[in-house]
Amino acid sequence: MKAKVNTEIETKKIPFKYYVNKLPKFGVYIFLILVSIIMILPFLWMFFSSFKPISEIFTYPPQIIGKTFTLNNYITLFKEHAFAQAFFNSSYIAVLSTAGSVFFCALGGYAFAKFEFKGKAILFVIVLGSMMIPGEVTMVPLYIVFKKLGWINSHIGLIVPGLANAFGIFFMRQYMSGLSNEIIESGRIDGCSEFGIFTKLILPIVKPAVGSLGIIFFMNSWNNFLWPLIILKSQSKLTLAVALQSLQQGIRTPYDLIMAGSVVSVVPLIIIFLLFQNQFIAGMTAGAVKE
Repeated sequence: MKAKVNTEIETKKIPFKYYVNKLPKFGVYIFLILVSIIMILPFLWMFFSSFKPISEIFTYPPQIIGKTFTLNNYITLFKEHAFAQAFFNSSYIAVLSTAGSVFFCALGGYAFAKFEFKGKAILFVIVLGSMMIPGEVTMVPLYIVFKKLGWINSHIGLIVPGLANAFGIFFMRQYMSGLSNEIIESGRIDGCSEFGIFTKLILPIVKPAVGSLGIIFFMNSWNNFLWPLIILKSQSKLTLAVALQSLQQGIRTPYDLIMAGSVVSVVPLIIIFLLFQNQFIAGMTAGAVKE
């Protein structure tokens, strides 16, 4: 009798309604796959075009993989246009500005989230209000100030302005508001200083927020174009974005070199995101679930 029941269960057909219910989910997957392919295709074309001679880049019909494979584009880019120096400039500027911005934004967010002081609400409103001011409005007065400080044509002028970021302070304040005050009180009972509580207790807890904010700041610094274009004058001090734009000077536009330079500028961002994607996703979704 038991064998007969098992046979009936195994041979029982799955109703057609089951597949119908799965269709919306299946359709969403197909849609996301198509969108992903559409978004990836330009990057694939750029990558493979960086290994083509300029005569094959705009062939018709378009071909992702060319007939000729060459490294001359990269060799010319690094030998004749000092792209290695620009890559180094962008790298250390992005690292320093990201580290400084994340630290000071976390410090400011911690103060707004866990301390009570006179004028706190008004000061926080001012911080939020500064986010509504376009960056282009402050460029002229900022340039005048930096000129008097002697920071024109200096990388200091690219690192300092972003150290106290209003968005970063707001982001960290919102994240830290959910932390238990008992952690802070336990640190004070153990005799830890306020700064020690922040560095030894709070920062390790908010690693997801620090990671996600760090990725955002790193990408903004790496892709920053307008402000470096304004204050940097020497060829040896150019960042990658400005150096890439300088390739277009002249009558002939070297699309082969531009493709190679674009790959050099994009690949580090992809690597950084892949390495820290878990922290980024955790930091962005931390406030989505309430216990």
